[in-house]
Amino acid sequence: MAVVVENLTYTYPRAARPALDNLTLHIPEGQFCAIVGANGAGKTTLCHALTGFIPHFYRGTLAGDVQVVGKAIAQTPLADLAGEIGLVFANPFNQITGARFTVREEIAFGLENLGLPRDEMVARIAEVLALTGLEALADRSPYALSGGQQQRLAIASVIAMRPRLLVLDEPTSQLDPVGAREVFTVLRDLAAEGSATVVLAEHKLEWVAAFTDRVLALAGGRLVADGPPREVLAAPEIAQAGIGQTRYTIAARHASERRLAPAGKPLPVTLDQAVEFFQ
Repeated sequence: MAVVVENLTYTYPRAARPALDNLTLHIPEGQFCAIVGANGAGKTTLCHALTGFIPHFYRGTLAGDVQVVGKAIAQTPLADLAGEIGLVFANPFNQITGARFTVREEIAFGLENLGLPRDEMVARIAEVLALTGLEALADRSPYALSGGQQQRLAIASVIAMRPRLLVLDEPTSQLDPVGAREVFTVLRDLAAEGSATVVLAEHKLEWVAAFTDRVLALAGGRLVADGPPREVLAAPEIAQAGIGQTRYTIAARHASERRLAPAGKPLPVTLDQAVEFFQ
């Protein structure tokens, strides 16, 4: 397993209640897994727990066990986790160093800090430029890129370091639909090729439904649903937990209630499923 979380409870300093409450989940290697939930559900906290920011940066009160790529998070220094786990923030500006003039040099920055031989760095940069579709932009300034391109650069800079687990905290929150599709396509390809296990906290359910393998739904720091996107995102409990549903699920539910669609059909969560549902 890439991720093993057992009975995890975490409370921030001076908080009245736990941000994560007795959470247990296992994520196998090579899976593209989404975390969904309303604001305050615990998505970002879980991302921080998987990357070691909890408990090494955010102290608080921690109970339970988190193991990532075979390492116990609480007992492993952040420096030792950096080579195994990559974290991408919602805003790519927070990850662009500002110390390099081109996309190629920006990707090289982390590799230089690892002290890799030049030939190895060149090979890795070429690999991630191709994977993220940034080859034509390699010599452009990072600040001359669109939002989607900058987020792909942030992802490229992280995966060039070859983490076994890639964690992303709402990476499409500031992107338009074109940029969001670019990012989700890169992440799906990365997981499909077995290059990394991908865990993504995200609000955009249509993209989650179309691209991910599995959905973890959080509410009040607890896991309320876990399974394939169609199974989780169409469940009535998801809407009741304040998470919402895709527009396709909402339309199909209304049609079923008005007897405008066949009874008993599974509700759709993607456009293709909706087309099939209404045929």
